[in-house]
Amino acid sequence: MNYLLQTFSLEQLIVLALVSLALFIQLYYYLFVYLKPVLWKQKSANDETEPLSVIICARNESENLKNFLPKVLEQHYPEFEVIVVNDCSEDDTETVLAELQLKHKHLKHTTIEPDRKFSHGKKLALTIGMKAARYEYLVFTDADCYPESENWLSEINKAYTHKKQIVLGYGGYENKKGLLNKIIRFDTLFIALQYLGFAQTGRPYMGVGRNLSYNKSVFFGGNGFLKHYKLLSGDDDLFVNENANKKNTAVVISKDSITRSLPQTNFSQWAKQKKRHLTTGKYYKFGDKFFLTLEVFSRLFFYFGLLGLFFVNFIPEIIAGIFAFRLFIQLLIIKLGMNKLGEKGFWLLTPVLDIILPVFNLFFIFSNQLNKRNRKWK
Repeated sequence: MNYLLQTFSLEQLIVLALVSLALFIQLYYYLFVYLKPVLWKQKSANDETEPLSVIICARNESENLKNFLPKVLEQHYPEFEVIVVNDCSEDDTETVLAELQLKHKHLKHTTIEPDRKFSHGKKLALTIGMKAARYEYLVFTDADCYPESENWLSEINKAYTHKKQIVLGYGGYENKKGLLNKIIRFDTLFIALQYLGFAQTGRPYMGVGRNLSYNKSVFFGGNGFLKHYKLLSGDDDLFVNENANKKNTAVVISKDSITRSLPQTNFSQWAKQKKRHLTTGKYYKFGDKFFLTLEVFSRLFFYFGLLGLFFVNFIPEIIAGIFAFRLFIQLLIIKLGMNKLGEKGFWLLTPVLDIILPVFNLFFIFSNQLNKRNRKWK
């Protein structure tokens, strides 16, 4: 201790200790949470082929239904139905569904008519779809989504082992040109490594409605969306947060289990989507909020701490070494995660996006507090 005090000033040692703590926390997330989805393997598979009900809600999605619904209807799976809830569409969604229904007998659809006296969100449409479902095992995706494989339903079915009731999958976005697309896909990958990794540690806290499955009995036995019905978001993450636990939740991360969606094409659209999604975080369980907040602040504190070391004239080579060590671990796990989940094209942007995305999120959260009128059905 005396040697350290002689070599470094007390100010330098305090900043170094804080940076080391932030680094230790970051390494915990990368090595014990984010690495788990990368190493995921199907340990055992469901011996029975459960009949499945796929539920899709659509509002003015005629083009997407025309393009993507056949990929759901043509799954290689022995017994399943697809229920599309046409929620107050004003385009030709009804015509598209009627035409597809002539070719696919296992396609069903129901329509919610517009009512000026009664406004509702996606949760009502989902509930109607679940009530119409014949089967106990429900699978959810969106109208602008499609499974990458004809074996998507088979992969989900495999995960229903040992009395599992909830299955979390990965819903990625299509690879398009432009920086915004890379930001969206990196953000989606990182969030997936979080929620899939935490689920594997026994702390499932969210899922995405683009690729989610659970039992009908879990929904109706847990009072459905009752606790957060008035929120326009939360039909996926808040439901999982309230009902998922270590024993009843499984993940599926094979390449045949992935769905893809159409990404937003301009920053304003993406910002609105992110702000809407971020409205639900404050309703998470306290422990989940703590671990998510700790990750963000430890990350920011790490970078600010490195700057602090420069200001207190710490040894530059040691500062560079600390930064390079975390960066190496980060790049390795992000690259492995990209390979696992079929992503490409943004790996080298990782150090930049790692810094700016928390800033974006903090800005979006602050913006939500100032303006609560940016709520939109999705």
